[in-house]
Parts: sequence; structure tokens; C-alpha cells
Amino acid sequence: MKMRRIAALAMALALAGACAQEPPEVAYGRKVAEERARKDEFFRTGQDSPVKAADREKYLPISYFDIDPAYAAPATLKLVEPRTRLVMPTSTGKQRDMERVGVLEFTLKGQAQKLTAFAEVGAPVSRLFVPFSDLTGGTETYPAGRYMDIDPQASGVYVVDFNTAYHPYCYYNAEYDCPFPPSENRLKVPIRAGERLRAAEALTPGR
Repeated sequence: MKMRRIAALAMALALAGACAQEPPEVAYGRKVAEERARKDEFFRTGQDSPVKAADREKYLPISYFDIDPAYAAPATLKLVEPRTRLVMPTSTGKQRDMERVGVLEFTLKGQAQKLTAFAEVGAPVSRLFVPFSDLTGGTETYPAGRYMDIDPQASGVYVVDFNTAYHPYCYYNAEYDCPFPPSENRLKVPIRAGERLRAAEALTPGR
């Protein structure tokens, strides 16, 4: 299990271009922290920030679970051929046409898990869109679920890194149209990694 964890970290670090002189877990944590700081700065000052100026005190800084390398799991992608279509309801009552690209299979804390990866209908697979929900939804994280964006690797190995899981923009701003995760991506475990509700919003903070 430890070797799989180190392999996942090595893949994540290769994607981030981390310094080879740092211990893998230290470099991984530093890179995730830097990415979080950049996102927080964009949300606070960016012209295209999804957070309205009047709401920035409410939502910022973004709240996260502690960085945990155990939530970065190596995965294999089993392609769906031909791609199958799924209509996802969205936060504004609309519908979004998506296609199943494949199924990511991985082991998380000793348990076999899988998540379906999606893409826009007819779009090339340049990035996997992975919406999901888990047992923290509604208490520690946004009830409607969270997202991950996963870049494909030529080696065929992916990293499902829940430390990068994020709330959809509709959590911060109801004007955004966000698809809800489908039932096949409802994990029956708590994922305490990535973005979380702020303490004042959580029904059971610190659980």
C-alpha cells in the first residue's frame, strides 16, 4: 500500500513539476498549498472571480481539509467505447448533455472505488471531468457534491487526487449553472480532502 501511495505522489509531483530535491510528501504538500493560495488570490481579486465582491468576506479564504497524501490514489481508466450519453440536471434547473468517457478504478484507504469520468458531448478527451458526492455532503461539504478535473497521462496511469476536489461555482454564486453528480458517482465513504464548508456552515464541524 505504501508503494502505491509513493507512486501516486510521484505522479502528482511530475504533473506539478516539483523540485526533485524535496522529499516526495513535503514537495507534494507544498505544491498543493501553492495551488490553493493561487486560487484564493484569484477568487479574491480576479476579474472573472465567481465570488461577488459583496460575498468575499463570507466565502474567503476558501476552506479546505488538511492536505493528506493518502487521498491521492493511482488509478486506471477503463474506456467506455462507444461513449454513452448522460443528461445531468443542473443547479439552475437546466440539463447538461455529457458523455461517459470511462471509469476510473482505484483503491482508497484499502477500499476499492470507482468513479465515472465525463466530457462534453463530442468533445475530445483533453481533460476528465469527475463530479462526485460522498458521505460528507451536506455536513462538511456542499450538499450537491464536488468536482475534480484530471489530466490524462500517456502512460495510462492517472491520479485521483481528492486534495484537488473543489466546490462548483454555484456554491459561491447561484448564477452559475452547475451539473449535479450522477448516482453512479456517489461514494459511500467520507472524503475529507479538498474544499470543505466553512465552520459556520457545517452542521457538525470538526467531525
